[in-house]
This record gives sequence, C-alpha cells and structure tokens, in this order.
Amino acid sequence: MGPYLPAICVVLLALNAAVSPASVGPEDYPAADEAERTANNDIIFDDYRGKGCVDDSGFVYKLGERFFPGHSNCPCVCTEDGPVCDQPECPKIHPKCTKVEHNGCCPECKEVKNFCEYRGKTYKILEEFKPSPCEWCRCEPNNEVHCVVADCAVPECVNPVYEPEQCCPICKNGPNCFAGTTIIPAGIEVKVDDCTICRCHSGDWWKPAQCLRRECLNGDGPPFDSKGLIGRSTIPLAN
Repeated sequence: MGPYLPAICVVLLALNAAVSPASVGPEDYPAADEAERTANNDIIFDDYRGKGCVDDSGFVYKLGERFFPGHSNCPCVCTEDGPVCDQPECPKIHPKCTKVEHNGCCPECKEVKNFCEYRGKTYKILEEFKPSPCEWCRCEPNNEVHCVVADCAVPECVNPVYEPEQCCPICKNGPNCFAGTTIIPAGIEVKVDDCTICRCHSGDWWKPAQCLRRECLNGDGPPFDSKGLIGRSTIPLAN
C-alpha cells in the first residue's frame, strides 16, 4: 500500500484544482459574459453618482461645476446628490405679448401687441375710427377698443329718412304730423278738404292733427285765407 499513496494524492489534488471556483475567471466564459450584456439591452451606462452630473445632451460635469442641464433650464450646480438648480421668480409675461422666447432661465417677451382688433380690422394705438355712422371708437393703449354710440333725438316728423353716412334720421321736409292719412306740415293750418282744416299739435308731432270742420252745403266750402278758415263758426273733429 505504501508505494501507491503518493500517486493517489496527486490525482486528488488534480481533481480539486479542476473544480475549484477560484480557478474560474470571466475569460474562461466569454460567451456567457456576452449573453449577459445582450440581456441588458446592449447598453452599459456609466454610473456618475457622487462623481459628476450629466445634462440632457450627455455631457458630464464635475462636482462643483455650474452648468445648464437643458436649452431653457435655469443654471445648476453639480453636487454629490445631483444637480441643484436655481429657482428664480420670473417676471410675468405681458398678457398682450405675441412673441415669447424660452432661451434662458425665464421666458422673455420679445414682442407686445401694439394694435387693436375690432370687427375683423386692426387699428393703431390711439387711432380713432367710426365703424358705423352712429359709433365713434378709439384704440386705447391697453389694446382695447372703447366706443360711444350716438343718442339720436326723436325726429319731429312722421316720415324721417336715413341718409347715407348719417347716423340719426332727419326730417327732410321739416316737422309734420298726420291728419287722417294725410301728412301735413306743422306750424300752419292746412285745408285737407272743402270743409275741414287741420293743424299739428305744437311739439306733439306724434299726435294726430287737430282738425275743425264746418257745415257744408252742396259741397261748397267756406272761404279760406292764409291763416285758415274765416267767416263762419267751426266745430272740432273728434280725434
């Protein structure tokens, strides 16, 4: 038995060395290492925690370095806990701003509306205009349009007309009123038939005319002068 002991020990040591974990390294399993990389989506990210900071474009900044993480972000300082960024109180954007740029920490208004819009048209600041014959308007500095509408007086006639580019109706033939279905001028007595004369109420043009009728024989009417009926008594007509 003595001569065989050294040989048995050599065999056992060789087997132990063949299966020892310490003797197995990554280089012995290149295929397994590649499979693990593939399982992680073929991307290996560097870990900069506690070492630096990365911006949106992938640039790396050292601890204590000041940088802008994005195009429109406020400046940040790289710390071990990550970026610490400024949070300033940005000025309010003008409500009439028509062009805003985001090229810095705070948005900036580059163009303010300097005109007014009214009924599909534009007007300059302080410009006065008349959108209709009865309206007078102005473009105010706050880009709002203020208008005044004309308050037309009541026309003193029963047949007012509207002229082009004129706001209020006018009485082309002066004040008048109705005598039955006939329009008569105000201020004078008017013979409406052989036996009747009428006159408009003073200041009350909307009222029917006040008429006087006298008895007529055979259709012959009484004599008239420029002031009205003369020579015979008259009776008022019922209104």
